[in-house]
Amino acid sequence: MLRPMNQGLETVGSAMLFGAYVEGTYRSAVMPLLASTTRSNYNHNLNRYLLPIFGDVPLRELSTLTLQKYFSSLNASHASASKIKDVFASVLSSAVRFGIILKNPLGGVQLPPPRTGRKTKATITPEQFNQLVDSIAEPYSTMVYVCVLAGLRVSELIGLKWEDVHQDALTIDERFCRGDWGCPKTNASGATIGVDESVIERIRQLKGKKTTINWGGKGAKKTFDLVPSDAPGDLVFQSLRKGAPMSDHNILTRHIKPVGRKLGIEYVNWQVLRRSYATWLVQAGADPKAVQGLMRHSRIGTTMDIYAQFVPESQRRAVGQLMQMITQCLAAAKKTKSAAVN
Repeated sequence: MLRPMNQGLETVGSAMLFGAYVEGTYRSAVMPLLASTTRSNYNHNLNRYLLPIFGDVPLRELSTLTLQKYFSSLNASHASASKIKDVFASVLSSAVRFGIILKNPLGGVQLPPPRTGRKTKATITPEQFNQLVDSIAEPYSTMVYVCVLAGLRVSELIGLKWEDVHQDALTIDERFCRGDWGCPKTNASGATIGVDESVIERIRQLKGKKTTINWGGKGAKKTFDLVPSDAPGDLVFQSLRKGAPMSDHNILTRHIKPVGRKLGIEYVNWQVLRRSYATWLVQAGADPKAVQGLMRHSRIGTTMDIYAQFVPESQRRAVGQLMQMITQCLAAAKKTKSAAVN
């Protein structure tokens, strides 16, 4: 029992139970540093998948083989298994960082292959985009317009300030996500990106506009300025009642999805809007590296996933030429056979 410790192969703290480490250290020292949505997802996976199985297991007994057996028998989709592994990796890597264990055993674990092939991710067409923009009330219509034609994440859109709006570009240097302010999602996400002049014009035309909403009971209404204040540090899109950051969930469920259902676009959401921008860039023949820069993806693989959804025009032409050749060959054979009979 003592030999591994004497030889430096194990630490004394590695006898700590996985559940005790999560409750006593990980949740108090690591989780507060994560975004609120990430904390919520991690807590869900810990409580549902990891703590019931590994809560009473000492950290030093979490070997690569033990973890591989767990993931090999896990009855979950490939996407869910990947998320569970991410949570597990976060917990164990923090234990390595704090000197409680010497090595993360999850490093050599492989996930079972996906049971289904890659599915096409939903997008909207330019025509559907115009229908949405024309049908949604302001300022939410402009939010959709900017989200799509600037390729912004919704947290970046909500955190956009007037000092970030330039003549032909937008600066993305912070985001607001479910009550938390923070830096952009990745190092690549923080950037000044070029946008069409129409995007800047669309944002600035909100100044001086008003909107009337229901206020109180008995049909009472109240009129608000869409832009109560436009100082450099003020938000471009402010909640009408308090001027605070907006709720992406409320905008989606109260304004965007109801209009989408009326237009027959049931699947519309913030991710679909942002993905549509990248999709249109691909269809327009943009270079993958240019799309990666505009979308601010940290990995080119993420950008290529979007490219993988579409059949290039050159391939369509090749298929068309093949079918034309086959048709001509069949016609020639038929003509030769007819001549032989005669």
